[in-house]
Amino acid sequence: MSALIALALGPGLSGCILGSERPELNLEVPEKYRAASSASPDAAVPVLDWWRGFGSGELTSLMDAAQISNLDVAVAVAQVVQADAQVGVAGSPLLPSLTGAASAERAHFGSTSSASSSNLGGGVTGTGGGRGGGSSNFSQFSTSLTASYMLDFWGKNQAALLAAEESATASRYNREVVTLTAIVTVANTYFQILAAQDELRVTRQNLAAAERILALIKTQFAGGTASQLDVSQQEALAGTQRAAIPPLEVTIGQNIAALAVLVGRAPANFTVRGGSTSRIKVPRVTPGLPSELLYQRPDIRQAEALLAASNFSVEQARAAFFPQIQLTGTGGFQSSALASLFTPGAAFSTLTASLAQPIFDGFLLESQLKQAKGVQLQNLQAYRKAVLSAFSDVEKALIALQKFTLQERLQAQVVASSQTAFDVAEKQLRGGTINLITVLQAEQTLFTAEITLVQVRLSKLLAASSLFQALGGGWTPAGTLVSLQ
Repeated sequence: MSALIALALGPGLSGCILGSERPELNLEVPEKYRAASSASPDAAVPVLDWWRGFGSGELTSLMDAAQISNLDVAVAVAQVVQADAQVGVAGSPLLPSLTGAASAERAHFGSTSSASSSNLGGGVTGTGGGRGGGSSNFSQFSTSLTASYMLDFWGKNQAALLAAEESATASRYNREVVTLTAIVTVANTYFQILAAQDELRVTRQNLAAAERILALIKTQFAGGTASQLDVSQQEALAGTQRAAIPPLEVTIGQNIAALAVLVGRAPANFTVRGGSTSRIKVPRVTPGLPSELLYQRPDIRQAEALLAASNFSVEQARAAFFPQIQLTGTGGFQSSALASLFTPGAAFSTLTASLAQPIFDGFLLESQLKQAKGVQLQNLQAYRKAVLSAFSDVEKALIALQKFTLQERLQAQVVASSQTAFDVAEKQLRGGTINLITVLQAEQTLFTAEITLVQVRLSKLLAASSLFQALGGGWTPAGTLVSLQ
């Protein structure tokens, strides 16, 4: 069995990977965010369960359900399983292959007839005779063990394994990207439901106010102090408020159905209690340093892993140009009698070494190397873009959150002033001391201001969730894979 022993030593003869040039990243990393506050960057970095900071128990429950039941996340998890299996496939050539075989053969050789023998001009002899001839029986039994190993002298198989491992790492970061996207979408959809519910309440309140004013104008019309034009204008305003209700109910129903899918539920069996955007708090969070974002954003880490995988793929394609050395050894026993099969005299062994050097393959290897370099360049540019996009996402989210917070405060003042003006106009209308046109303007101003305030609050909440998404969700120590599970 010396052949098999020699093959067992084969992995020790494999060489290292041929070094290849790594592309320059040339990343422009700013020292700070332009829109960031002057507070300490570590004052309030996002925690892993950042969504709890919004202060909504229902939202927290929906987030937990999405991480468990979201089908996009389930698909990403299945892709991780596939990537791990591919690592095993890529690593198999680094180990010898071993195959066992056993066979039993029984052969019978019989003589031809006398007439046939005479026609052939001769006779056939054998044992166990028959008419005019003989026959023989032949038996052979064998068992063997065959091992083969490809010497990875140039590191081709090792590079393939490392590329598969980096791809598996990228699939894990992809799972985090999908998970983060799913839970941010849950938050945004929930906020849109709350905003639609707020708008529906405001619209119904405005409808009630418009109908109250309409009743007053009709009373004045009956008394001769208001015209039919005044009545018709107020009826149009009340009708506008009434017509605005069905679209809001559509928005609420459709967003609830969309939210059901995000948490893996059938829409018919799913309900949302909801509430108001005014009761949702915006968690205090600072963006940290731009350089830290490179370790916290899963999409950046995914792009980094894909770039590393393509680097190893280039090394694998380059190593394919060099000779491939194959060792094959076979050992076993062979005998014509089963009783004497495993005797020393029946043993046999062979050891074969072969070398294959590509000479001309129609430029296949050269083209494969060019393709690998093209993928490497593509992944390099994708990595650079992921980094710059991450910085841009944070800047845009910070600007939006700051400005919408300011707009909310200013718009709340507009609503308060509009409410005061409408209350005064209604009192004066009852006293008959105001022009109806002024009342209509006060009504429309209040209605528009209240709806705008709801929309601004929604924009602020969406900006807050976008900031958490831009920061990569919750933060862990640098270099650690963020887990949202």
